[in-house]
Amino acid sequence: MADYLPPGGAVLDTDDLTARWAQAWQPEQVAERLDGVRTPWCVAAGWALDLFRGEQSRQHGDLEIAVPAADFPEIRDRLPEYAWDAVGSGRVWAEAGAEVLAATHQTWLRDPASGRFLFDVFREPHDGGTWICRRDESLRLPYDVIIERTAGGIPFLVPELVLLFKAKEPRLKDQADFDGVLPLLGRARRARLGEWLDHVHPAHPWLSRLR
Repeated sequence: MADYLPPGGAVLDTDDLTARWAQAWQPEQVAERLDGVRTPWCVAAGWALDLFRGEQSRQHGDLEIAVPAADFPEIRDRLPEYAWDAVGSGRVWAEAGAEVLAATHQTWLRDPASGRFLFDVFREPHDGGTWICRRDESLRLPYDVIIERTAGGIPFLVPELVLLFKAKEPRLKDQADFDGVLPLLGRARRARLGEWLDHVHPAHPWLSRLR
């Protein structure tokens, strides 16, 4: 993502967003539409933790997936009947072009008939088959290390990384997610999360509970 945002875009109406996300797809729907794509993609954020748990623990306001930025066109081309809007810094660019996509990280899939948003794509930095953390580029991991699958084959981001992203400015739901998932993390997962938190968010309050 670039260090600037191009002109234009509409200010996001936060009161309107809840209604527009009310019919967001479930992970199974996204997996069905993306079946067979070659790029390594995965469900991210809160839904990824629930896929790791094996059950839905709370309501989700949206659904996010992560893909290598250079491979976004493969995802886009699977859904030609929908529109893609880029989002950044509280603004949204409808049917964003290349300049806006290069300057932003998030892309919302929109049903042009209803105006509803269906899921959010994080276009992630990477170096070929190596994922790069957008918060700290020194954290680099192969995609086959950061993606796991449910018994039904839905790919999801490993919980250690989901929690690392939630740790920056944890909201009530992020703290609840950490509290709920922590007992399910084995020693190796806790050690990895602790190492990454030490590096990206030193002195984070979650560190004491990982030891």
